[in-house]
Amino acid sequence: MRFIFRPPAAHAAGLLSLPWDEPLEEWQDDRLLEVVHRGISRHVVRFVEVDGKVYALKEIDERLARREYRLLGQLESMGMPAVSVLGVCVERPPVDGVVQDAVLVTRFLDYSMSYRYVFSHGHTAQPTDQLVDAMVELLVRLHLAGLFWGDCSLSNTLFRPDAGSIGAYLVDAETAELHPSLSEGKRWFDIEYAAERVGGELFDLQYGGLLPEDVDPVEIAAELPRRYQALWDELTREELLRPDEQRYRVAERVDRINELGFDVDEIELITTDDGVRLRVHTQVAEAGRHRNQLFVLTGLQVTENQARRLLNDLRSYRGYLEQKEGRPVPETVAGHRWRAEQFDRVMALVPEDLADRLEPAEVFHEILEHRWFLSEQAGKDVGTTAAAKSYITRILPQTPSTLTVLPGADAPGIDPSADAPTG
Repeated sequence: MRFIFRPPAAHAAGLLSLPWDEPLEEWQDDRLLEVVHRGISRHVVRFVEVDGKVYALKEIDERLARREYRLLGQLESMGMPAVSVLGVCVERPPVDGVVQDAVLVTRFLDYSMSYRYVFSHGHTAQPTDQLVDAMVELLVRLHLAGLFWGDCSLSNTLFRPDAGSIGAYLVDAETAELHPSLSEGKRWFDIEYAAERVGGELFDLQYGGLLPEDVDPVEIAAELPRRYQALWDELTREELLRPDEQRYRVAERVDRINELGFDVDEIELITTDDGVRLRVHTQVAEAGRHRNQLFVLTGLQVTENQARRLLNDLRSYRGYLEQKEGRPVPETVAGHRWRAEQFDRVMALVPEDLADRLEPAEVFHEILEHRWFLSEQAGKDVGTTAAAKSYITRILPQTPSTLTVLPGADAPGIDPSADAPTG
């Protein structure tokens, strides 16, 4: 057998003792896990926990496994929203004279959910709209990067709560192709195929009684291309500017792109007989201005939406400190104090048996929302600590788990025989 792994190699070392010479579906090992929100896959997929980390293992044709391994690695280096690949095991020995497929290893996307789990466990009040919006944004990011997916669907996507919205991540890249840029024909093949698959998947949910009665799968399928085109046009269209409006119109366009959750990579102004043409090149990677800023100030690694929300609270806390102490507080000092006196103190209130419900940054965002609600009711600011205690007592216990469970644990609504995507 041959193992090919991406660094750091230490992550792969603990996996080497697994029974790689046996068919994946026959593995018996104490490190195997069941995932409560597993989706559906046409391949055998198993999950293992090694050294405190969870990995997804997918048995697949060796040629496709090598190809998907390389492509997922490229997407990760580009900062794209996709599962992170660790390695691939190839040239496995035959079993009863039959050549075995390769096994692709990806890192499990913590706190992520399949679309079925989102609908069946009520993680959001408007699951259909949020899932479609997340899918559209994911497709636009991939297409801006030159990626033709070829198999876009809700089943091949994982979703993760993100400061009141939902983020989407590519899971299955077997049919994907990476190009310098995509033709309009390839883009629209992806869009039309996605609309068809999403419509079918929603009909399947409707048949299972999981779809809200007011949701029409046909309408949602038709809405996906419209939303995609609106976002694509907003990010890529050219504008004709008059000389006297260049400065504010350029700033206005950049602000609009940032509001949509994207960053600007390059701005191009072209002088023509008709005026100045503005071309904005949108950054293809997952937006990261706020995320990077929060990491520098606090050491927290979160998503862009979460970072934006937490930075707002950090700035508010800095203002409170300056008012209380009667002196300016440097941003770096405020960041360290906010982390220790607000974020870490609140997270310490979460009991261990509730730590699997949402990732810490999402819990803190929810507490800030709860604080606003309680303050509105009380007619005064109730404070973060009081809001945290109320949220942890009344709301968090009702939130479904989004992490893995050991085999045999109660996982309502899940078909144990169903395979899961490699997320």
